[in-house]
Amino acid sequence: MRVGVVGVGYLGKFHAEKYARMPEVELVGVVDINAERVAEVAHRLKTRPYEDHRQLLGRVDAVSVVVPTPDHFAVSMDLLSHDVDVLIEKPITTSLAQADELIRLSEDRGLIVQVGHLERYNPAVIALRDYIKQPMFIESHRLSIFKSRCTDVSVVLDLMIHDIDIILNFVKSEVKEIRAAGVSVISGQVDIANARLEFDCGCVANVTASRISLKNQRKIRLFQKDAYISVDFASSQITVIHRNAEKQGGLIPGMEVKQLSFSESDVLEDELTAFVHNVISRQAPSVSARVGRDALGVALGIMRQINAANQECLL
Repeated sequence: MRVGVVGVGYLGKFHAEKYARMPEVELVGVVDINAERVAEVAHRLKTRPYEDHRQLLGRVDAVSVVVPTPDHFAVSMDLLSHDVDVLIEKPITTSLAQADELIRLSEDRGLIVQVGHLERYNPAVIALRDYIKQPMFIESHRLSIFKSRCTDVSVVLDLMIHDIDIILNFVKSEVKEIRAAGVSVISGQVDIANARLEFDCGCVANVTASRISLKNQRKIRLFQKDAYISVDFASSQITVIHRNAEKQGGLIPGMEVKQLSFSESDVLEDELTAFVHNVISRQAPSVSARVGRDALGVALGIMRQINAANQECLL
């Protein structure tokens, strides 16, 4: 399978490194507008450097698109128009109209579009499937030490969208109402945000994301009938507290506490391996373009609320 990577900055170079080690993959080339950077990555991985993604056309079967978010649409459209399957880093695009156009083109041509919602491959998230039944209250915190990269979009599209995707995957209900607040602190975009999502089924999710924290934190807590579940994504640990009438002692009488730990996993490698498998088998990815669009739709709804509230404050 002939693969290329468009964009070999901080994250893209890891895509290229993973592909270069896969026995079923030939890394045909890497692309970046930074000539020095792309030459270094290509030399190290024994592949060809290009400065324009269109130079890959006719040479590859599939491509990872790891360019800045505002460029996702144009690059992906060029590739899909030439029957190339794509893995697009999250968020899929910057607008729903763009996402819809990618979906239309890929479905018309029978092409694979996978979106890089990496946390779907976290062992803790995978294990949650056995415990999540019908959550009614969810609280998530995703805090990050500031990094200058990824400030081309708000923290909602950069970090919060991971938790939005996870929550949508488990709640499986339409979002009825969004209330949100956020502020720009360091960059020209919103750097810290909080959103309250209310679903048709009655579930409520309180989601916080920040990229100006003094420490990294990625946690989510879910409450459902007879159970409380806490997940630490960074350490791949789950705490499950569920009803057990035979348990009389402990901190919460009648409740049993179960601690689950998972060995560290290379989630990016797992994601790319799944992409390669999907391309070869022509199997629809679990994190499809439509899934990416759903997460984007909620994220954009949150940003509309934040922007409207901030405008009111300026009046």
